[in-house]
Order: sequence, then C-alpha cells, then structure tokens
Amino acid sequence: MIGSNPPTIALDDFVRRFPLRAGNLMWFLGAGASAAAGLPTALDMIWEFKKKLFVSQRHGSGETFIDLSQPAVRHRIDAHIESLENLPSTGDSDEYAALFEAAYPSEMDRSTLIDARMKGAKPSYGHCALATLMKSDLARLVWTTNFDALIADACAKIFDTTSTLTTVTLDAPDMAEQAISNSRWPIEIKLHGDFRSRRLKNTTDELRHQDAQLRRLFLLSCTQYGLIVAGYSGRDASIMDTLEDAMGHDKPFPSGLFWLHRGDVEPLPRVISLLEKGVKAGVEAFLVQIENFDEVLRDMISLNEEIDQAKLKEFATARHRWSAARIPSGRRGWPVVRFNALPIISAPTTCQLVECQIGGTAEVRKTVAKTSLDVLAVRSQAGVLAFGADADVQRIFVDHNITRRDLHSLDCQRPAELGLLRDALERALIRQCGLKLVAGHRDLVPRNPEDSLWNPLKSVVKSITGSVRGDSNLRWHEGIKIHLERTEEKLWVVFEPSTFFEGSTEDNWAICVDFSRERTVKRYNRELNRLIDFWAKHLAQAEEDLRAFDISDGVDAVFRIGSTTAFSWRAIS
Repeated sequence: MIGSNPPTIALDDFVRRFPLRAGNLMWFLGAGASAAAGLPTALDMIWEFKKKLFVSQRHGSGETFIDLSQPAVRHRIDAHIESLENLPSTGDSDEYAALFEAAYPSEMDRSTLIDARMKGAKPSYGHCALATLMKSDLARLVWTTNFDALIADACAKIFDTTSTLTTVTLDAPDMAEQAISNSRWPIEIKLHGDFRSRRLKNTTDELRHQDAQLRRLFLLSCTQYGLIVAGYSGRDASIMDTLEDAMGHDKPFPSGLFWLHRGDVEPLPRVISLLEKGVKAGVEAFLVQIENFDEVLRDMISLNEEIDQAKLKEFATARHRWSAARIPSGRRGWPVVRFNALPIISAPTTCQLVECQIGGTAEVRKTVAKTSLDVLAVRSQAGVLAFGADADVQRIFVDHNITRRDLHSLDCQRPAELGLLRDALERALIRQCGLKLVAGHRDLVPRNPEDSLWNPLKSVVKSITGSVRGDSNLRWHEGIKIHLERTEEKLWVVFEPSTFFEGSTEDNWAICVDFSRERTVKRYNRELNRLIDFWAKHLAQAEEDLRAFDISDGVDAVFRIGSTTAFSWRAIS
C-alpha cells in the first residue's frame, strides 16, 4: 500500500459521463477483461510459470504446493524464483515474458500452451455488451494486448456478420493507420505486447519495427481521444511508456483517462503516477473502482435506452443465471450443492468519517496501531473511515489536522469499505465466538480449545490443536478464514475451514503442508457437511447481534448472520 491516493471517481459517475463522450473515447483491454470468459489473467499465468519452475527444479510434489491461495506457499515459491539468476523481481514489467521463457524455452511449446488456453473460450456478457456499444457507434476503437478472438466473436454474434469489425494485428500496422484515417469503425488493434510468447528484445528487427509503428499510432491516438482502460494492471513497460509519453504532449486524452480497477489491492505505483501526471497536465484522469468487466458494461448499457439491445438480451437470456432456489426439505428429492457461505442479514450502513491530512490506508493503520486504542480505520477518497468510540477516533487523528468529522454511508461495492466491514466482522467474531487470530495471519482459531463450546467441532475432526510431529515450537490449529462477497445486492460471509500453523518457517513449511493434507485428505462429503454445519451454527450465533466493540458512544459495527448456508440446484429450463 503506498502513501498517496490516486484521483478517483465512483462507478456511477463514470457511467453517466460515458454516453456524452463515447464517440471520443477509445478502449484499452488487458487480460482481466477476458477473465469472465474463463481465460487466465497475466497474474494467473505468472503464478503458473512460477509453480512449474519451483516444482520441477526443487523436485517437489505438484500437489504439495497446489494451493496458491496460501500466503506461505506463495512466499516459498517466490523465494525460490528470486534465487534464480537472470529473472526479474516480482512486479517487474518484464516478469511475465521472462518467466514464460524460463518455464518453456521452446517458442513452439509456448505457442502451443497459449493456443490451449484460448481453445474453447466464448465471449462473456461484457464482450457482447461492448460489441453492442460498437453497433450503436458508442465504442469505435479498441486497443488490446490480448491474444484471444473474443471481441471478434462477440461482434459476429451482435452484428450477424464477421465483416463489420476491422481487426488489425502486429503484422499489418499500416492497416491500422488506414482504418483510423478512413473512420472504418469499429476497429480492434492487437498490440500483442509480448508477441504471444516472446520478449521484445528476443524478437526480430522486423517485429520490433512493426511494434514501434503501432505504438506510435497508439501514442498519436492518445492525443486525439480519451481512453478507458479495463482489465489491465500496467505491467507492460512499453504500454506504460507510451501512455506516459502521451502525457508530455499538448492536451493529451482530451476526453479523459478512466482506469477501471478491480479489487481492494492498490493499483501499481506506475498507474497511480500516470494518473497523477494526468491531473497535473490538466487531464480528467481517474481511477474507477469496479466489481468486474461484465458488471461495468451492464451498467453502461442499462443507462442508454436508445441502444438496440435485442441481440444482447438474446445472448443474456441464453446464459445460465442464478436465481433463488427453495429451501430443501426432507431426506429425498432433488440434489443440492451446499456452499460454505452464510447470508449477512444485517450489516452496518454508516461509519465515522474523518477528513484530515494523512496518507493511505497503510499510514492510517500504522497510526491507529501506535495508540493501542480500539479503533478500525481505512483510507478512502472521502477521507478516513472508522468504527470505534468518538473520543478514541478523535485522539488518534487529532495530530493530523482534522477539518471535519461526520457520518459516512457505507457502500460495499467500494473495495475499501467492503474491507472495513470484513475487519469489523472479524472483530465481532473474535469478541463473541471464542476465536482469536493466529499471530501474523488473518486466520481465526479457537481461543480456548478446552472450552466445551468446541466439543461439537471435536466430534467432527477429533482434536483441534496440537504440536506438529512433536515440535513444541510448531503448533497447528483447526480454524477458519473469512471474507465477504457481494452478489446480486446480497452480502455473504464466506468461511474456509482449514488447518493453520504457528511457528512455520521456510525450513519447516513442507512439513506443515504434508501435515495439513494428512488431516484433510479423508474429509469426504459427510464429514465436510458436518464441518460446514458446525461453523454455520457457530458463526450465526442463533442469528443474534454480533458487535465489534459493544460501545455506547461513537459508531459500533453490528452484524447479524443467517444460519442457512447458500446452496444450489440445477437450473429449471
């Protein structure tokens, strides 16, 4: 988390601006825009390459380290990758291509792998919605580093023909300039920043020349049009160089620069720097927090009543969408898939707002930690958002020139605010459910394993804590990790039962992974159902209020969790 905060606007603000500027806005799509179609993002591929290198070079079991969601697993793999020579560090703009070549030295193998990843991919709702905008002349020019043909396939569905879209690839840069000059809309230009499988420095002179020619055209276009960036992290140095060069020209991005950003992780520093440079250059440059590419396009379409949506509605109707199923009853009947998620019946709708001079969330949390006061806080565009007693919040931020204090309406569509709610729920569960955090982690485990409230859990998993193979410095605990998810205006707490460790290190982590697998390998449907049933009842606490602080002044965070887990049934045709 970095100290500065990028210029930001809400998604609804961006959606309202779009139809007024659509004819003067280009699109730039990265791999994230194709994630809903089942294609891996650049980050997914990076971790795949790292894992392949680690397992093959350390002669480890692929299954042992298959769970890349575990921070300790990723840390160990990263440590090995960083020990290798001639590979860029994590986050380097050349990381993807360098790891790809290290994992698969043969260009033929790399091309085969990419082709396999692309095979069978079908346009998502977002692709078809973008094609619908193209048909209405509201999206004319799309630049992309993606390899897939999803935009072309979507246009074929919406236009009922394959001839309307002009697609330009790296091997025909002159065609791109001609198409733009002749306004042969819509146009898709594939920059192919890593040329499917090679780093720029490893390409032929001809390809480098063609790449430079397309990027010059991209640069020129950035001085004539605004730009919407979607599904792109900013890892490709050559693309970022081009965008930064455009900022040095007179009146760049005349219709604005809108960087759509998904998730609660800060954008890369170079992205924030680009937006800040844009603001200084007089550009309307903003970060727009989004849920995903499909949802953004849905909102953009819904606000434009004049768009011909017949084909898009036909596509949407054909998609399998979830709808509420009746609660199952009895021992017989239709099959159900049970999920490890509980509905949030009620959650906080407001928190405290403090406008003051302070940096990002990292600085806010560091400031709170220094005081040892019982306050939860994050940084947002509006200011510091907090739960806690009034006096404690005042004491923490008084030295940061407080200019205003007020209440703030929470919106769980904003990642920072969803993160604050998650922290508050965690605090409430610790207060009222007999849980504690494992030191240095966000894992919840029993505070007092001997307490009788854990007897039902012991009946399912036998023991719930102990030392790993007699090592008193390495302890394991049965517990859960939680996070919040929002679907169709509903908030859910997702809980993941697992085994967690205290005292784990690089040297003993393989032992921990083996130990965890031994404990869970024979947990079949019956045992897993009982385990989910225990945690569902335990977390719901008979659907009573869960309070993060239990205070009478200030703003507390109060939750109520439903006791019936999410489930699904086959769709009714």
